Amino acid sequence: MAPEAARAAIVPFAGLAAREAQASLGRLLGAAGIDGAVRDARLLLIEALGISATDLVRAPDRQLTKAEGDRLQELARRRMAHEPVSRILGTRGFYGRTFRITPATLDPRPCTETVIEAALELANREGWRTAPIRILDVGTGSGALIVTLLAEFPQATGVGTDVSDDALAVARDNAERLGVLSRATFLNRHLLEGVDGPFDLVVSNPPYIPSAEIAELAPEVRDFDPVGALDGGPDGLAFYRALAAGLPAVVVPGGWTLVEVGAGQAAAVESLFRRVAAGTGVMEIRCWTDLGQHVRCVAARTHR
Repeated sequence: MAPEAARAAIVPFAGLAAREAQASLGRLLGAAGIDGAVRDARLLLIEALGISATDLVRAPDRQLTKAEGDRLQELARRRMAHEPVSRILGTRGFYGRTFRITPATLDPRPCTETVIEAALELANREGWRTAPIRILDVGTGSGALIVTLLAEFPQATGVGTDVSDDALAVARDNAERLGVLSRATFLNRHLLEGVDGPFDLVVSNPPYIPSAEIAELAPEVRDFDPVGALDGGPDGLAFYRALAAGLPAVVVPGGWTLVEVGAGQAAAVESLFRRVAAGTGVMEIRCWTDLGQHVRCVAARTHR
């Protein structure tokens, strides 16, 4: 069934048992070509009913009221228009925590958790887990990276930067809700301009999609993520060039910089980091793969 036909086929959910509404919605989403239709149907039903997942398991035969049925129809229409469930709910789970997201922020994906895994591994190696290190998150968006790292490193302090005041407000809110705001500072800055170092650890999930490829992205990304968080310039590497050039001024000797990279970009990003190191000493480079076995994180250590 074409997406247009599927949208037209939405039936009233009012009066259906919860299990029947969930199954019906799952079929509609599947017919509209939505990946993960069964999972999404369950999440949207829980949202429409205003209950917990446990409540749904305990009362699968409860009947939907008219208001609940109308609410579920509206959520179904939004999902069949390819709006991500995380956008509909306004939250995204990331590394075991729930983050608020808005149209001003990138929707953090599971692959970005690779940056957290890399940071934790390096922290164990460097003895940073309980040390008072300073962390910088460039282009913080929802704050997913900096807030997660501050939660994992209880003695660390951090700075998150972004060029969007709206995004920074979301990051502050997430930091407050997750109990790390007292150790976090959020600044409106472009890249490293006006950022006072030094930092032991710099992280970033930058815009890395080549400009010409944005129109080809899945509608869940193209139509709902802020374009400024996606567009990496003609070759997707503009952000990395600018970031690498400024690192010597803000990273302590022996510190680490970790960046998320797009598929096939790792070698080019490594080359940019090594070029910066050419005049100051050999730079150690490490890479981590995501669950799909794509190199997703490149880490560079400054010279000692």
